[in-house]
Amino acid sequence: MSKDAPFTVEQFYKFIGERKIMGVKCNKCGKILVPPRPLCPNCLSTNLSWIQLKGKGKLITYTVIHVAPERFQHLAPYVFGIIELEEGVRLPGIIQGVKPEDIKLGMILEVDFNVDIPSTWPQWPRYFFRPPQHP
Repeated sequence: MSKDAPFTVEQFYKFIGERKIMGVKCNKCGKILVPPRPLCPNCLSTNLSWIQLKGKGKLITYTVIHVAPERFQHLAPYVFGIIELEEGVRLPGIIQGVKPEDIKLGMILEVDFNVDIPSTWPQWPRYFFRPPQHP
């Protein structure tokens, strides 16, 4: 990972292609930004660094999608939620590996990746969430 990588959404998805969830941390106030941006909205600092996030957190809200956009129709019905990661940032994503009727607020989820798709927009690699898989 390059410390000189630009603080852009495109770079965020390049990291997804490397199976990493990355955020941008403000070195002045400590705020973590996801999606990344080149300026901290909290203190207006440009002194920023990429950090790797653990990719684990709890479900804080969700909806079940029954009528999906064309690209996601094969998944319907599916769950889309917002997960509050351990680092405190909130990340939206599709939730897989659990039936919609078994979804519970507060459940622990972890990130996984689908990187086997072309890397040009709009087909960038994707992340999703699923219940933890214990060995």
